[in-house]
Amino acid sequence: MLEGKTVLLGVTGGIAAYKMPNVARMLKKLRCNVHVLMTANARNFITETTFETLTGNKCLVDTFDRNFEFSVEHVALAKQADLVLIAPATANVIGKVANGIADDMLTTTVMACTCKVLVAPAMNHNMYHNPAMQENLQKLMRMGYLVIPPDTGMLANGDVGDGKLPSEEALLEYVLREIAREKDFAGKKLLVTAGATQEAIDPVRYITNHSTGKMGYALARAAMRRGAEVTLVTGVTALEPPMFTEAVPVVSAADMCREVMRRAPQMDVIVKAAAVADYRPKEAAKDKIKKSDGMTSLFLERTEDILGALGQKKQEGGIHAFLCGFSMETKDVEENSREKLVRKHLDLVAANDLNEEGAGFGTDTNVLTLITREGARKLERMGKEDAANEILDEIRRRMEAKEGRLGAAGKPQG
Repeated sequence: MLEGKTVLLGVTGGIAAYKMPNVARMLKKLRCNVHVLMTANARNFITETTFETLTGNKCLVDTFDRNFEFSVEHVALAKQADLVLIAPATANVIGKVANGIADDMLTTTVMACTCKVLVAPAMNHNMYHNPAMQENLQKLMRMGYLVIPPDTGMLANGDVGDGKLPSEEALLEYVLREIAREKDFAGKKLLVTAGATQEAIDPVRYITNHSTGKMGYALARAAMRRGAEVTLVTGVTALEPPMFTEAVPVVSAADMCREVMRRAPQMDVIVKAAAVADYRPKEAAKDKIKKSDGMTSLFLERTEDILGALGQKKQEGGIHAFLCGFSMETKDVEENSREKLVRKHLDLVAANDLNEEGAGFGTDTNVLTLITREGARKLERMGKEDAANEILDEIRRRMEAKEGRLGAAGKPQG
């Protein structure tokens, strides 16, 4: 995901420095070229050898270290860098960077960088809220630095408050949002539905399906990394919503329909990846239905057809979003999915066959066929993150083709 990218990690003298070797390891796992620059005080918490072992690059501390290949090292690194992450960032280093002081390898290199710089403050709660610190952070933000808000929790001295360095996973996600993907969905509003709905039988039981939400969450995450403003309308799942997205939790098909339809007019793209229950009990019992020896009948009715309603709205001009639906079949996959595409006025259907190995519920992979009115393209088995990007690539191509056929006034050309 980060192959060909170079990230500079600036590690300063805070107790949270212990988290940074894992950040370096995770970046390397994504094939990133990682260079670590430490302040002299950071040596009190972690050693250069740790970072050198994990990154394969010399860890730089001393501006005048002669033990490296000849070059103006801080300038050379600054030219290579696609992103700088200073974490943990102490009050001292934040003050230096905010006020143009460059007196060690880290601050000198940052001064020479033209790429985006992320700063993750980590310190005592009272230090973080000191007016001088807040003024320095505001100054950094005015200059275009991105300040990562600290977490709240127990700090090194036992106090509880904000000032805690976010988790390694969160820091990695900040990096990925900035440089993992081209921002080809920047300025676009994208809504994704995910997960299963639950239709109550009584206060204890409900009708649902096997959906885990993995595909929809992968789509939301991928779209966010490509610059979209993402709203995730999610049924019940065990997953944590992706960072930097607006998560709207729902339970039933009716809940999901309400939340989707009221947001639809503002969207540029809607991807319906949720597994919505097709039926619900005609009446949900107010009290738990007790077991009996005789036969029990459950009368069902159809739930809201959210995708069909969206397609109808688009036909009537009430919404203008690109509509992508999902279709899970056990036979005649392409034929049934194409019928769904036409009947519901969709632009794209991502279809999969439940019988295919690596497809279906609960897996980390998928085997999709992307179906449009012009044809079908079957994808090989791949991880759901890769499948999500294949779907977004297809959406992007078709949106660009449509926009290319329209003039500035939105009228067909030629």
